[in-house]
Amino acid sequence: MATSDSPVHLLRFHQWFGWSTLLLFLSMGMVLESLHAFKVDWYLDVGLENRRLMWTLAHSHGALLGLIHLALAAHVERMAWGMPLRAASATLAAATILLPGGFLLGGAFLQGSDPGIGVLLTPLGGLALVVSIACALVATLKSSA
Repeated sequence: MATSDSPVHLLRFHQWFGWSTLLLFLSMGMVLESLHAFKVDWYLDVGLENRRLMWTLAHSHGALLGLIHLALAAHVERMAWGMPLRAASATLAAATILLPGGFLLGGAFLQGSDPGIGVLLTPLGGLALVVSIACALVATLKSSA
């Protein structure tokens, strides 16, 4: 039985989170393409380029983060168990919420032609992603030693 603090739990969590994230953000891409196909004004108007950009960035970053979850899941059992791996897991989950979430909110609540204040979540998400990758690297290097 996998405890909530075990490599098997992390593996299952990142498999679930990765596939769920991919489903969500690839579906979002299909919705965005449909908005283009049906020429929806509130999405395609000339003054709304930032909305399209923000939502495209949310879609692409979200899909990429889903793949990173699956990559982590594929390697969890070969990484050293400990604080770096747990930190990599937690910060990757945070990045997956903050990074595309900031782009989504920034596009949803435009301030004139500028992104909404929600876009301020994206640097936090980017930082969480960098920390996650660094922690995963440490956990990988510790497993080799």
